[in-house]
Amino acid sequence: MPEEVLSSRTIFEGRILTLRVDTVRTADGRPSTREIIEHAACVAVIAVDADDNVLLVKQYRQAPGKDLLEIPAGGIDAGETPEQAVVREMQEETGFRPGRVARISGFYSTPGFSDEFLHLYLATELVPGRLHAEDTPGIEVVKIPASRAAALVASGKIEDAKTIAGLLYYLEYRKNR
Repeated sequence: MPEEVLSSRTIFEGRILTLRVDTVRTADGRPSTREIIEHAACVAVIAVDADDNVLLVKQYRQAPGKDLLEIPAGGIDAGETPEQAVVREMQEETGFRPGRVARISGFYSTPGFSDEFLHLYLATELVPGRLHAEDTPGIEVVKIPASRAAALVASGKIEDAKTIAGLLYYLEYRKNR
């Protein structure tokens, strides 16, 4: 049973997110507070080269305070389709342009407090090009054999949720095609 929103107020509006506080009535009738991050939909990309390597990006992330290995990802710009965002993000983060793009799934990143939805795509037939990184000069492209993806997730070397989910989706997709 959905919660009834009694009131909602925006307490912060930034460049990429809005924070609002909702007062709700829970299913059992009690009032409660929900802090919600509003974030536009994004794309996340499993990029696989001709040698069956998955392209990851290693970059510093301020929130955890360390470098993380991640699949390429980013926001969908106004007027842009998710497929166009995939091509743009691939060029910005990896320097490769995909010749083929296919949606394989989608998921909410952190539904307990955010409405961010990630469209998961597979990018193949990669053509090297010029890196178009804007605000991420420290990005390093790391190629991992697809056969090692599950082991890297299980070992804890990959800690980013979208990357874990994306790789696991991809490995299952691969098995079934």
